[in-house]
Amino acid sequence: MEFDYPEAAERVREKVQAFLSEHLPVGWSGIGALEGPAFDDFVARWRAKLYEGGWLAVAWPQEYGGRGLSEVEQVVVAEEMVKAGVPDGGFADSFGISMLGNTLLHFGTDEQKKHFLPRILSGEYTFCQGYSEPNAGSDLANVGTRALQDGDEWIINGQKIWTSAGHLANWIFLLCRTDQDAPKHRGITFILCPMDQEGVEVRPIRMMSGASEFNEVFFTDARTSRNDVVGSVNDGWRVAMSLLGFERGERAAVMPIQFRAELDRLIAMAKENGKADDPLIRDRIALAYSKVEAMRYMGYGALTRFVNGVTPGPDAAITKIYWSEYHREVTELAMDILGVRGLVPTGRKSTSAFATDAPGAPNSTASWQATFLNSRAGTIYAGTSEIQRNIVGEMILGLPKEPKPPT
Repeated sequence: MEFDYPEAAERVREKVQAFLSEHLPVGWSGIGALEGPAFDDFVARWRAKLYEGGWLAVAWPQEYGGRGLSEVEQVVVAEEMVKAGVPDGGFADSFGISMLGNTLLHFGTDEQKKHFLPRILSGEYTFCQGYSEPNAGSDLANVGTRALQDGDEWIINGQKIWTSAGHLANWIFLLCRTDQDAPKHRGITFILCPMDQEGVEVRPIRMMSGASEFNEVFFTDARTSRNDVVGSVNDGWRVAMSLLGFERGERAAVMPIQFRAELDRLIAMAKENGKADDPLIRDRIALAYSKVEAMRYMGYGALTRFVNGVTPGPDAAITKIYWSEYHREVTELAMDILGVRGLVPTGRKSTSAFATDAPGAPNSTASWQATFLNSRAGTIYAGTSEIQRNIVGEMILGLPKEPKPPT
């Protein structure tokens, strides 16, 4: 395991720091200090600056708008963005760039790469993910949304649910059943579909935190080109699993920085509330600190594997279990520190429904309460903890598969 970055990565770090110094305002404390329209406006303007400066999708080949950086250098860029308290992209770039973009680089045709990748970077195409369905959540291979080929097009009918940022997207990548007679893992196709058409309806889902970042998406004779299949027809499961590997594993070395910044806020809040001297609270803070440090070393392990050319695989499930269950525990600790005050949300609300609040966020009860509620979902989305443990047991430890219930 390597603990030091190579010299090339440190040179990239200097370039990022110079870019940040040039473009951030004097006295900048982090995007978490903003809220409402000011927050949204900054994210939009900042993404434009990243795009103009070539700091989006830095690991992509230069011919598609990237910088051709290594995975380690990419992590260095993300580290500096987190430390500076700025996003490394826009609201939906985790879907378009991190997940779909990297998947297209591995499975896409030359035509798909030339068409989609530059438009994803420019923001012309904004993607969301269409995986889960009412009867295909944890059992993703049970998807029932159908796609039938009609000449040069696919006709799509069905429903997706828990579609993050679906209300902001104009394209969706989704799993469709294209062979009803094949075994369920082998009759699935990975398809790209435009959402700006009559046959696609998006309905927001109100979460218990009050936000509506999830959606239901309904397809009624929606159409897309036959050329918008990524990989081969009926081979979508392999493509989908590779994409999930990027979702779960790529940010393993960056998330500990975000969690450490959040933990520092929690410690400051414990001191402000007079709870820092409580021995039980101190023990729980120490445990949280040790877990963030463990995540940091897990991230170093991921970097080492990247250097050796290993793309994210089933081991990414370990990271997903660890951070999501840690975050549930640490936000419970935050609510215990707040005590009865935590029941009355006051001040600035959390700006994110995923993982930590934005860097530089204040210790408001509204922010911590929303983060606490959102953390409940962390052990569910992107694969539940139960499913992740099955992946670890079956695909890493070689244990027998979980027995199916009697029919």
